[in-house]
Amino acid sequence: MRRSTSVYVLVFILLTGVYLYLNSRPETPDTDTAEPTTEPIEYLFQAEDGLPTGIRIESKAGEVVEVARNTENAWELILPETAAADQGSVEAAAIQVTTIRILDRIPGLAPEAVGLETPEYTMSFKFTGGTQRNIEIGVLTPTQSGYYTRGEGLEVLIVSKSAVDALLQLLANPPYAVTETPPPATP
Repeated sequence: MRRSTSVYVLVFILLTGVYLYLNSRPETPDTDTAEPTTEPIEYLFQAEDGLPTGIRIESKAGEVVEVARNTENAWELILPETAAADQGSVEAAAIQVTTIRILDRIPGLAPEAVGLETPEYTMSFKFTGGTQRNIEIGVLTPTQSGYYTRGEGLEVLIVSKSAVDALLQLLANPPYAVTETPPPATP
């Protein structure tokens, strides 16, 4: 019996040692519950501006598209010619205006170095808050992830490519409303 008691005492001492070792180690942060350190997202236009009520985009080559909300709060094509606008595509573009993210600020950069001396595109936006904002779009960044941009009195910024490209689709394909084709005449 003495032998089994000494085995139990030895196992008890061993377990006590393991317990004390595990509880005396410094705690390591739990990577699953640690909060990620992310910078806040910054947008080109502020929520105080309101929602877009007018969008005008002009290319360096002279192409222009302009849409605005009419008295019935529906989007209307103003340029290249006055016509009914495709509400879905213009509304999608208007949402993109509010999601233009600032990816980086580049103070002191010469505007001519990034295509802003003679901008590739000029965009004007009217908002429900009564403000009008104008921005100039330069060339794509070397990584093709954003456009060099400058606003009224702002330094050179890099803004999200996806939001600007969505707006440029209005210029490439003006949002004319789909008109129904009359059925063929029966003989």
